[in-house]
Formats: sequence, C-alpha cells, structure tokens
Amino acid sequence: MYQLIFHSNNSDIANQIEKDFEIKSIKHDGHFRFNLTSENKVNLQSLREKYQEDFNLVDQSFRFEDIGLMVSDMDSTMISIECIDEIADFANLKAQVSEITEQAMQGILDFNSSLKKRVALLKGLDLSVLNEVYIDRLKTNPGAELLINFLNNQNIKTALVSGGFTYFTDRLAKDTGIDFSRANVLEVVNGHLSGKTSGRVINSSEKANFVKELCQDLNLNLSQTLTIGDGANDLDMMNLSGFSVAYHAKPVVIERANACICYGGLDKIIDFFTNKPFS
Repeated sequence: MYQLIFHSNNSDIANQIEKDFEIKSIKHDGHFRFNLTSENKVNLQSLREKYQEDFNLVDQSFRFEDIGLMVSDMDSTMISIECIDEIADFANLKAQVSEITEQAMQGILDFNSSLKKRVALLKGLDLSVLNEVYIDRLKTNPGAELLINFLNNQNIKTALVSGGFTYFTDRLAKDTGIDFSRANVLEVVNGHLSGKTSGRVINSSEKANFVKELCQDLNLNLSQTLTIGDGANDLDMMNLSGFSVAYHAKPVVIERANACICYGGLDKIIDFFTNKPFS
C-alpha cells in the first residue's frame, strides 16, 4: 500500500485530485495524503508539471519513526550556492569554475579530477576570501532551519557532507546545530590558498563511507538513515540509505531517489514524518 503525498495545503488542488482519481484525502499540517491501491495509476511527473507543486509516493511499510540519522549534501542542497564557484569569483574565474562544477554535478566529469582542476584555479587567493563568502554570500536554502530544528527535536542526528570544504561545513554545522560534518581540506600556505587540497578527497564513495561510519558509531542500520542531495556526487550515499530525497536536483538524481522536492523548501521533508492513519 502506498500513500500519495501532496506537499501543500492548497485544498482546491487536493479536491481536484480526489475527483480525478476517486480517492479520499486526509489533511495534515501543511500537506495532504491520499491512500492508493493497485488500481490507482498516478503519474507523479504529470502531477508535478500540471500543478507546479511537489508530489511523492511513499510505501506505507517504511517506518519514518525509525530514522535515526539525516545526512545532507551542503552546496546547492543545504545552502543556495556552490562555495567553490563563489571563491573563484574573487579571482574573476567564476564562469570557468562554475562550468566545471556543473559538469561534475551532472556526472559528466570525474569528481576527483574536476575538484583538482577547480582548486588549482584558486591558487594565490587570500584566506580572508573564505570568510567573505561565508558572511556575504552563503545562505541556507528555504526551510533548512525548520528541518534541522525538527530533526533535533525528534532526537535524530544530523550531518553535513560535502565535496566542498571544511571551512564552510564545520562553520555551518556549528551555526545551525548540525551534529557532524565532513568535507575537503583546503591547503593554506602563508595565509593564501595553495591551489591544492590535503588528505583524502570527499567524493561520492567517501560520502557513502561517511554515512556508514556514522551508522556504526551511532549503532544504527543503514535503513535508519535519510539522505538528501542534488548532484551525481551524492548518489552513492543516497543509494545505500533507507530513504533518499533529491532536492532541486539534477535529473540523474531525481530518477534514482526515493522522493524529490523540486518546488518547495527543505521543510517539506518534514511531511514524510508526520503521518496519521486513515479512518
């Protein structure tokens, strides 16, 4: 048995769906749910395109109350920017670096080589540039704080993992109340970026390893994890988690995730946890 989740409180659309599919809805705080049977044929993409709203199908056998860990990508997922692109702007190389970033997120370029190429272009920039990016340009995506606060109140551990840099993940985690973080380390020489990273590269497989390590440390099963991502570099960790959400993501990620949020904010993910039985 599945439920169709309509991530909105628009009652006019909910009523129209009831008529079109001959199914009943139940109203929740901020969203509607519809009970589906095998006879109900729902095309999610058609609904999304028609109403410009988020719709998802959820298997009722999945127990969201068992989730003990949320792991999210940072750039373009938890925050609205790609940090490396904004750093490159200070060297007048944003367009060049952004193109490489986009190709890596689409899965066209190997992540390790793309990171090496992009970081090399940052050589010589003053370390103070990172602070400027964090203060002036880094903003969390809509609903991020609501989602984090909800998860914290549910005693669900939270983590950031990024193919970006520890300067931003560690600082953002501290500022938002996220429990864990992992990213690449930018090498600094005499107060300037050297154009290299140090230590292991946090690529797709390393993101998945981070999820596994956290589960081991927290005594959780992988099925008890929720992952959120937007690019090809997130697919390995999303594939192994209990439930994955593509957030304003690339097509390759939307195709393989359990659910997607393409119109609303990160707080729409809360809808998956707030279920009530049908009468």
